[in-house]
Parts: sequence; structure tokens; C-alpha cells
Amino acid sequence: MKKKINIKTLAAELNLSVATISKAFKDSHEISKATKERVLAMASTLNYTPNPYASSLRKRKSNTIAVILPEVADNFFSLAINGIQAVAEKKGYHVLIYLSHEKFDIEKTIVDDCNSGRVDGVLISITKETKTAEHIQKLQDENIPVVFFDREFEGFKTARVVTNDYECGYLAAKHLIEKGCKKPAFFSISSSLPICIKRADGFKAGLIESGLYSHKKDPIVYFTDFNQEETFNQIKKLVTGKDRPDGVVASVEKLAVILYLVCHEKNIKIPEEIKVIAFSTVDTAPIFNPSLSTITQSAFEIGKAASEILFKGIEKKNYDITNEYVVIPSTFFERKSSQQTSASKEKKIK
Repeated sequence: MKKKINIKTLAAELNLSVATISKAFKDSHEISKATKERVLAMASTLNYTPNPYASSLRKRKSNTIAVILPEVADNFFSLAINGIQAVAEKKGYHVLIYLSHEKFDIEKTIVDDCNSGRVDGVLISITKETKTAEHIQKLQDENIPVVFFDREFEGFKTARVVTNDYECGYLAAKHLIEKGCKKPAFFSISSSLPICIKRADGFKAGLIESGLYSHKKDPIVYFTDFNQEETFNQIKKLVTGKDRPDGVVASVEKLAVILYLVCHEKNIKIPEEIKVIAFSTVDTAPIFNPSLSTITQSAFEIGKAASEILFKGIEKKNYDITNEYVVIPSTFFERKSSQQTSASKEKKIK
């Protein structure tokens, strides 16, 4: 079968970027005459003809933006979507919601689809599997603005809206120590996501400063799968074992919910035997039994700010959004799950 020739093939043959090839066909002033002649000559040799329809699609406004999320079950993303939608509606834009389900291959396919002229800009919160930003670079090569929110890809130059994760991890550790914890642990869903790394690093820094971490035992516990039964069993083993923690900071609310279920089954008292704090925006935290202490992100504001930056990139032709960096601080709500009690902590856990 004859190999299909496309703009990527042409770029590879000439050792040029796809963006350079595209600009050469458009007779852009950014491309030298010599390079344009090389591109046209190779196109003739390979019998490649630019697709005028695809080109016209990219020139037209779709009045649509894409929002790429790892999930929507997390309350944070639901609130962030509301913030994004509030800005988009005022601008007369539609919002396409895509779910990557924490899979990089799905995320890459979605991003590639966004590069077809379907959307004018992209808001993205990456998956825990994402180790490269090459697919996102292709959007920028086609002048499609991109903004990271909540979960970012570090080292990639584009706009981002995040929260103060390191500081929050540190303050959570210090809070548990102040409440009497001697063996606090941090439950995390990923050892590679920047947002989780920053929270865990801040937590560890708080322990080191207080003299509770000697590097002999890592206080960070990773859960790589959201299979609830598997995670339930792993947490149960941790909190009933010999080195069980007396305090936990959960990087996401799901882990806190599972910890509560384990404690209920094993009759482990919160906060008498184990104190709990969760990074969470769940609005039912005050009615947990006991009420759940949370580090709460301003999800609506994060979504709103990310959307506002994206529209600067869409509406202002020569505006460079890549240096936009916004940090919206989270808020700590102390509730009963992390409070100090006078009850004995010596009860044997079965």
C-alpha cells in the first residue's frame, strides 16, 4: 500500500517543524525565502498538496473551547467547570467537556482531535500517566492557546492556574503534629503528578522541621489504582498494622472517604486513634461523622481565572499568554476529624 503523505511526513523529510511547513505554505513573512523554496520543492517531489479545507477550518472561529479533565467524579472539577462555563457564556462560547479517565492515550487522542479546527482554545488538567507534552505542543504550533489548571505539566511553557500545594502540605503536617500525632502519613494517588509531589514534599518538610522524619521510613503512601476494593484493603492493612499512622493527610477526597469506611468497619475512632485531613472541595465535609477537616481549593475561581486567561489568548491576536501564572490559595477548615481529644490512644486495633 502506498504510504500516505501528509504535512508531518514532509516535516520529517526536511527536518523542520510542522508549524514551519504550515507557515511556508501560507507564505508567512516569518519563513525565509530559501526555506519556502525547500518546502515547495519537497512537496512537489512527494506529490503533496496542502489541504485548503483544513486550512480554512483553522482560520475560522468555532466559538468553542475544550476542557480536558481526568475525571468528573471529583467535586473539584465539577465546580471548576462552573467557573469556566460562567466566563464562556459571557463570551458567547460553547464548552466541550472531554474526559481522559486518567489515561494518557485518551488524553493524547482528545488533544489531537482539538487540533482539527474544532476548538479555539484548550483548558487542560493532565492525567497521572502524562509524561510528555509533545501532543500539547502541537496545539501551540497551530496557534491554539492552552491553559493548564489544577494539574500542570512542569517545564512546558504555557499559562497555568494552580493553588499553593506545597504550603498546604506543610501546614497540614504541622497541624497534625500540633494535635499530638507522632506518626502521620500522607496518602497520595501519584508519585509523578506535580500537584501530588508538591503536596507530599510540603508534608515531608513539615515532618522534618518537627524532627519526626529521619528518612528511615517514607511517610508517603502511594495508591496507583482507584479500584475501591483494592484501595480499601490496602488502607485497612495500613491502619491495623504494627506501624499504623496516627494521622493521615489524603491528597484527594476519595482516599479520605475510603479511610472513613475502613475505620467504621474496624471500629477505629476518628480523631481519638487516627486524625484525618483531606484535600477536598466536597460540600458534605461538615456532616461527615466526625466532620472532616479539609484543605479546600477555590475550584470555581480556578476555573474562572483559567478561562479568562484562555480568552485573552483567543481574542487578542498578539497577546502571549505563556507567561501567565496564577496561584489561588487554598483554605484550611479545621473540623472534628483532626482535633485533639483527651480520650486514650492506647486502644488495641483488631
